[in-house]
Amino acid sequence: MSPKKLRHLTLTIISYVFYGWANPAFVLLMIGSTIIDYVCGLFISEQWGENWKKPIKTLVKGADRTKRQRIAVTVSVISNLSLLVFFKYFNFAVENYNGLLEFIGLQGIESNSIINVVLPLGISFYTFQSMSYSIDIYRGNAKAIRNFIDFACYVSMFPQLVAGPIIRFQEVSNQLKHRTHTLEKFSRGIAFFCLGMAKKVLLANPCGKIADVCFDSVDVGFLNSWYGAISYAFQIYFDFSGYSDMAIGLGLMLGFVFAKNFDSPYSSRSITEFWRRWHISLSTWLRDYLYIPLGGNRKGNGRTYVNLMIVMLLGGLWHGSSWNFIIWGAIHGSFLAFERLANKQAFYQKLPKFVAIISTFIIVVFTWVFFRASDLPSALTYIQSMFGGNTNSQADLVNNVLILNNYYIFSFFLAGIVVWKFPQTWDFTKKITLAKSVWIMLLMMISVMALVTQDFNPFIYFIF
Repeated sequence: MSPKKLRHLTLTIISYVFYGWANPAFVLLMIGSTIIDYVCGLFISEQWGENWKKPIKTLVKGADRTKRQRIAVTVSVISNLSLLVFFKYFNFAVENYNGLLEFIGLQGIESNSIINVVLPLGISFYTFQSMSYSIDIYRGNAKAIRNFIDFACYVSMFPQLVAGPIIRFQEVSNQLKHRTHTLEKFSRGIAFFCLGMAKKVLLANPCGKIADVCFDSVDVGFLNSWYGAISYAFQIYFDFSGYSDMAIGLGLMLGFVFAKNFDSPYSSRSITEFWRRWHISLSTWLRDYLYIPLGGNRKGNGRTYVNLMIVMLLGGLWHGSSWNFIIWGAIHGSFLAFERLANKQAFYQKLPKFVAIISTFIIVVFTWVFFRASDLPSALTYIQSMFGGNTNSQADLVNNVLILNNYYIFSFFLAGIVVWKFPQTWDFTKKITLAKSVWIMLLMMISVMALVTQDFNPFIYFIF
């Protein structure tokens, strides 16, 4: 309903209000990051000073860059990473520093003299998104924006601001200039949003409740440990893919087309394939902005394996400031390196499809334990139970009323059916028929009723 020239301003203001609802100070931080990358983009495009009024051109790929351009892209990358490192890892660094001093018999920093840094919501997403702007311009994959409001709209766009997907500038640069608003887009947007909300409320939340009971139990047995771990695997998938679907849906309502972020990841036949299907916006970001600049697979097998490990270790650390996430990344990096070696020896792909899918899923479920557990000792204790290390026979009895509740059991099995049998949301919304419309709106009404009545609705991405 806004005039065309004011649409980006309207969307930016709405996004700032949305983001600042919990803490207005976070908006100032995001605006500061936005200004830095905006200015760096102009310097990289040589649009500063006397060149301000000249037409902006895309830089030639592969051509030499000037010293000013190199400095500008360096400032952009360092400023974004500095924000991320300080707010996300300061407390983690202090805790480990104190632990090291105590281990060698020295006194650490007193707790009352340590700054307690609060993690701004969604900082991991918008710093990567903003940083891709200057890098894309530097590489010649996109050209800079002269209008600051347009760039601020890109960075702050509320649909995907706090939970992804990570939208790269080159993917939406043309849409920021010209995009269409159609009934077909809006209808598909509604469908995406409704189905995403159903994933979150009707599947992720009840599975999350099961996972919480199992992981928080002081004495969990073999069966319950796997029940809880698989429930968490369902929770994080439906939670994250649900939020991604809602973001894609809201984007369509606003005229933007975002790429899909999940593609049936639990149907993967290897960890390599899993990372082509899981959180696609992050995996491709790490590939294009970290793995390939490190050398990718161009410098021999040994260097390739090292690069894979570095990328996954940093990818794990990106998810959270804990040794659990680093271990999670190390395990995935090890399997990526192993699969690359095994494929070269031509035997890994000979596994039957069903065996490969189940094996991959078990590995993924095992690694999710490090994601969910509160700390490393808890993760190791839980894994011990998954391998039958808990000798207390009573621990295997599912005697908690919550877990025995038919609603949670039904949700668990329904989640499993949807994971492997239900078509992707992307495919389901390609053509909106009357029958699909009825089902979609019915799911939306059930989701709203469940959201109003249930008292368990976690937002698991606060830690990211």
